Amino acid sequence: MTQVEAAAPPRGFTRLLALSAALGVPVSVAAFLFLVVLHELTHLVWEVLPGAWGLPGVPWWWPLPWLLLAGVGVGVAVRFLPGHGGHVPVDGLSMGVVPASFVPGILLAAVAGLPLGVVLGPEAPLLAVGAALAVVLVRPWDASLGDPGRQVLAVAGSAAALSAIFGNPLVGAVFVIEAAGLSGLSGAKLTRVVLPCLLASGIGALVFTGMGSWTGLEIASLALPDVDGPVRPDLADVLWTVPVAVVVAVGVRLVHRLGAAVARRAAARPFAAAVTGALVVGVCASAYALVTGRSPMEVALSGQDLLAPLAADPAAWGAGALVALLVLKGVAYGVSLGTLRGGPIFPAVLLGAAAGVLVAGLPGFGVVPALAAGMAAATAATLPFPVSSAVLVVMLLGASAPAMAPVVLLAVVVGYVTEHHVLRPRREAAEVTPR
Repeated sequence: MTQVEAAAPPRGFTRLLALSAALGVPVSVAAFLFLVVLHELTHLVWEVLPGAWGLPGVPWWWPLPWLLLAGVGVGVAVRFLPGHGGHVPVDGLSMGVVPASFVPGILLAAVAGLPLGVVLGPEAPLLAVGAALAVVLVRPWDASLGDPGRQVLAVAGSAAALSAIFGNPLVGAVFVIEAAGLSGLSGAKLTRVVLPCLLASGIGALVFTGMGSWTGLEIASLALPDVDGPVRPDLADVLWTVPVAVVVAVGVRLVHRLGAAVARRAAARPFAAAVTGALVVGVCASAYALVTGRSPMEVALSGQDLLAPLAADPAAWGAGALVALLVLKGVAYGVSLGTLRGGPIFPAVLLGAAAGVLVAGLPGFGVVPALAAGMAAATAATLPFPVSSAVLVVMLLGASAPAMAPVVLLAVVVGYVTEHHVLRPRREAAEVTPR
């Protein structure tokens, strides 16, 4: 993730807070409408149209034509529009000033790809659109605002746009705080970045809540149902968390290696790569449906809608279906990371949850601790932000969070260290070693 590079100057900080608060409203309205469009298109393609055409559910072949269309749309954005549809997802998330000229391409790539089955989440385009809109809107109010101030407002706009997608505005704010801290800011400088983001995120959450109640429209967010977890984790839960987190982190590394390899090849011919990558995703989803007899939707799309039923009724998935889900969605996710556009977090959380449910049959390992460990390790291995990863998973667990917090923290540390301090340095060293 591109780190926050500058803090607001001390002079005019009150004005910067006022601008952040004011920007939180229009940015959040725009983000809400964007998420509504994604939700309605997803509902139309995967639920309404099969029934309207007299099909018994979603047939195995259904993802293929839609993902072909998605590949063409994303390919046009990547190849022909400014900004190339946003950054390549395998590179992580980008936070900072986004030129307004990039927004049409980012929106086209998101609207064409995400509802039609691309295995990525909406967080990356939300970050970009929030940042671009914040800077555009502030110009009539204060065209003389310097670069540090623009940087802060761009990040505040991103925080406002993210305020509902993770189910809690605090998660987006913590992402911003950790990004700023890792970029070297501390003390008063860090505070001058964090406070506008907290303010914009809180106002954004209020706007999301009000817009949902007022309009009756729905948006999808990363959320779990209430899970009936233990009062506290036992020794077996803690002991199993360590090897499970290592295995999950290794699995995430394999997916990201696939994404990086595909991205290198896609750079030369981005349009063809987007179309081909989308078709590979469609083939994975169709193969899953043929092998398991389940809906191809479980492999297609970001996975945020599958997370709740997986956590609510893990027994509904047999071991074979979970293995097929992990393998085929993992391949589709890796290809999407390298050739298409979107965010990397949602599919990683889903794959971690599926891995946790799969290993929940280990002796003494409960379903909820295994679910928590899998999600935490996958998120920490995907992001360079361990605190944000822990906060995200703890917030997802709801009432079970206090009991599962030790498991989450242990899994985050093990997953983060395995990926960022063991696997990644070895890979980077191998890449620079002459053969």
